[in-house]
Amino acid sequence: MGFFDKIKKIGIFNGFSQLDDDFYEELEESLVMADLGAETTLEAVEELKSRCKAERIKDMEGARQCMRDILAEYLSAGELTVDMSRTPAIVLFIGVNGVGKTTSIGKLAARWKREGKKVLLCAGDTFRAAAAEQLTIWSERAGVDIVKQHEGADPAAVVYDALAAARARHSDVVLVDTAGRLQNKANLMNELNKIARIIDRECPGSSRETLLVLDATTGQNGLIQAKEFSKAAGVTGIVLTKLDGTAKGGIVVAIARELGVPVKFAGVGEGVDDLQPFDAGEFTKALL
Repeated sequence: MGFFDKIKKIGIFNGFSQLDDDFYEELEESLVMADLGAETTLEAVEELKSRCKAERIKDMEGARQCMRDILAEYLSAGELTVDMSRTPAIVLFIGVNGVGKTTSIGKLAARWKREGKKVLLCAGDTFRAAAAEQLTIWSERAGVDIVKQHEGADPAAVVYDALAAARARHSDVVLVDTAGRLQNKANLMNELNKIARIIDRECPGSSRETLLVLDATTGQNGLIQAKEFSKAAGVTGIVLTKLDGTAKGGIVVAIARELGVPVKFAGVGEGVDDLQPFDAGEFTKALL
């Protein structure tokens, strides 16, 4: 059952006639079921109680709108657009294997190419078999350049080459794919730190973004992933993939609330145009 279905199944705002303890208990349960997590759910429900009291809200429609506003505020935790003000802007994509990093890069490359940006892809995931080939296919679809090396090459060396190419070709933005898994977590985080140092040294004045790609079906494990990657790479935004009718997706509310990291893009299908800028207002309107 999907995120929106879990909220709508109970019909919480239609099934009660007054904002009493039974209503708030049922609301807590439905939000936890939708993967908002216990801590975020308790905060949201307490905030709803406080606002309803302060604003003298007593009807269900008023409470529904108030909850939408609260969750939208949680999701709007920072700048929702990608900073490309200082070129070449560098966007690092991180996340575990299988969440859709390479596909997300390809879709964003196509989007930004259509918007008139000169885009360069960097195949920095040299450890996963065929990762560079997969990214090459996307570069051809999007009509953008790619820098890559052989499988098993030093990812930081590939990034170094890509940054040199970006400067020489006057690229507007460099999209960097990274490994989702190495021999252990420490190795992966060390590799990300090494890449960050290369970028700091070679392009100190460039705009920088680090986007964590998360699978919407991951559930509470998504918050654990976000915390680990944030420690190593300073995440500036979330790309939420597979947010369709079967996805939970509620974990992004907890991530935005606890880590102060906004959702910047959401994948709603398989098509090249199905990775779209995230709209917190529309998201909360749909789930409530």
